[in-house]
Amino acid sequence: MNDGIEEPKRRDHFSAAELDGGWISWDLKDATRFNAFIEPLTVRLESPTPDGRPRARVRMVPERKHSNLGDNVHGAVTLALVDIALFAASHQFGSLNAGHSVTLDLSTQFVGAGRVGEPLDAVVELVRETGRLIFLRGLVVQGADDSHIVLSFAGTIRKASTG
Repeated sequence: MNDGIEEPKRRDHFSAAELDGGWISWDLKDATRFNAFIEPLTVRLESPTPDGRPRARVRMVPERKHSNLGDNVHGAVTLALVDIALFAASHQFGSLNAGHSVTLDLSTQFVGAGRVGEPLDAVVELVRETGRLIFLRGLVVQGADDSHIVLSFAGTIRKASTG
């Protein structure tokens, strides 16, 4: 669904360079914003769910600056990844373009510790989209075949007003 905000506006604010393996860069062009703390980020469309709903993967590689005193990924970093991933995935689904959409709610359950130095992926699936809302859910995972689950989540985005 098109929310009335043109694609060039997205390019004004985000990188969108095509990378190997179907990945696309997803970094704000303004490095003074919060996102810069967990960038670089990449996003790619994944195979749809078994019932045909779109799915995308948003990746960061956590460094020491993202760690807690236990030498694991800080929970706040994982939460930030999820919040940003809701929007990056929704853009890939064609549900959003750049605009002032907002997260209405975000429910999370920490399942395991994130490991520093290996890709941390938020795998997001579209549950339902209405005229004003996008309902999403997913997992934050690491490891071969997403074998290490760090967090599960569900969130809702309210789309930007068109006028």
